[in-house]
Amino acid sequence: MTFSLRQAGVVAGAVFATVAQVSAGSSLTVHTETGIFTGLQNKDFTGVREFRNIPFAQPPVGSLRFQPPQRLPSSKQHHYSTRFPPSCPQFVSSGESFWNLFVPYLQPVNGNQNHSTGLSLQTASEDCLSLAIWTPYDVPVDAKLPVAFFMTGGGLQTNGVDVPGQIPAPWVNRSQEHIVVTINYRLNIFGFPNARALDSPNPAILDQRLALEWVHENIAAFGGDPESIMMWGQSAGAMSTDIHNYAFWENPIVHGSFSQSGTAMSLPSVFSSDYSHSNFTTVAKNLGCDFPDDATAELECMQQVPVDLIENFIGQYDGPASLSFDPIPDEILIFSNYSARAAAGKISHRPAIFSTTGNEYGSLYTWPSSNVTAGPYQPFVNAGTLAAFICPTAKTSIFRERANLTTYRYQYAGVWPNQNPYSWLGAYHSSDLMMNFGTYFYNRTNSTAGPTAMEIRTSEAMQDHILAFMKDPENGPPAIGWNPYTYGANVVRFGANGVPVQNVSGYAIDGPCYGDGIYNPFP
Repeated sequence: MTFSLRQAGVVAGAVFATVAQVSAGSSLTVHTETGIFTGLQNKDFTGVREFRNIPFAQPPVGSLRFQPPQRLPSSKQHHYSTRFPPSCPQFVSSGESFWNLFVPYLQPVNGNQNHSTGLSLQTASEDCLSLAIWTPYDVPVDAKLPVAFFMTGGGLQTNGVDVPGQIPAPWVNRSQEHIVVTINYRLNIFGFPNARALDSPNPAILDQRLALEWVHENIAAFGGDPESIMMWGQSAGAMSTDIHNYAFWENPIVHGSFSQSGTAMSLPSVFSSDYSHSNFTTVAKNLGCDFPDDATAELECMQQVPVDLIENFIGQYDGPASLSFDPIPDEILIFSNYSARAAAGKISHRPAIFSTTGNEYGSLYTWPSSNVTAGPYQPFVNAGTLAAFICPTAKTSIFRERANLTTYRYQYAGVWPNQNPYSWLGAYHSSDLMMNFGTYFYNRTNSTAGPTAMEIRTSEAMQDHILAFMKDPENGPPAIGWNPYTYGANVVRFGANGVPVQNVSGYAIDGPCYGDGIYNPFP
């Protein structure tokens, strides 16, 4: 047996479990088309088997940097998949925010570097295209369990597999009825380079697709059902999930999708309009790759620049114009008019969940450092919540209803003593993630408060609803009282006023998008 050099450089993610001494027995060693992988039993959740680092594409380095991902060849090489992969290249925030002040466990493990340097993430690597798999420990190989295929958020600029608050071991341990896969995909300039010499300006979407194809081809070896995969993403991952509903509508692979706080209809707010490729050229010019008349030379030169130099430059850029790397419509993977695509029927016909939180923009608005106790001006927060989340979700739901597509909606409204350092945050963007994953025990209030009994019941209700969808997207949710969305009806609300789950009017949430009523961020 050989130890892969790819494994030797990965990051030790101190999340729930330390690497246990394990034997390469049949329960922990799985043969796939691209290698043999030995995982481990989770130390704290012993009903869970983990494979923390499984490559799904060739390392996107050298001449493959900025290019579409390349499939791995067949292999019988043995790997110990007991450490999480490094996150893809990214830079940490250069200023204070809710995220680096209160919820560092919703960000990749960052070594000894603080969270406001603007520098390249210390634990990242360009050789990052890997995924992780969590299964019940004693799952039979022929179990055909449903699979959740999860893509992290982070604005398409940050995040990765090694995010403590998004480790699904508690949920898998509780249910023993499903598998969770989480993936890395390239970010910022590496995921959306938009260079003059490239045919594809959005290779990150192709990273996601190749990871999904790998799971479809190999998950049966882990006890999963390749015909029962739910694509799931949160925030930027949610937009990515819905992007796939349009880009691969004729062959979605998955049998359902779950877009958590984001849809393709949200994309215009983050679209790049850099059709002149000026952002990439600005970075290239400042890093010694100034070839204004030779796009190929510019690209080849940038493929040789050290990755940290690129991320440090972008993270600390303070030039005369903004510098960003975001999805740009290419009318192949990213479309300029999703409404027209939906109206033409060019959208996956698989059932879908779309969700929002009550006060989405509370954690996204500029951090009110001068008056943290009072918080930001709530009408501005409401406007951001409506524009970026509620109204695009309402629009998506209506288009899907017109097309007779099965759609489920939920709103998360939970506010708990251990999760809300300030009352004005409410059910903020990403606060439902820890409820989904069962990592609600993280303490965000610097107090001795732990999770309440009602908080735990709410988390379990959310997990049960999602699992019902995973098992049978058409009939599972109605069987537990969650009916498909129709305008004005059938939204499930979790955690409001200490009630784990209740049915509420969709009109009460979406009405303000159409001039009817005032939005209530604290239901």
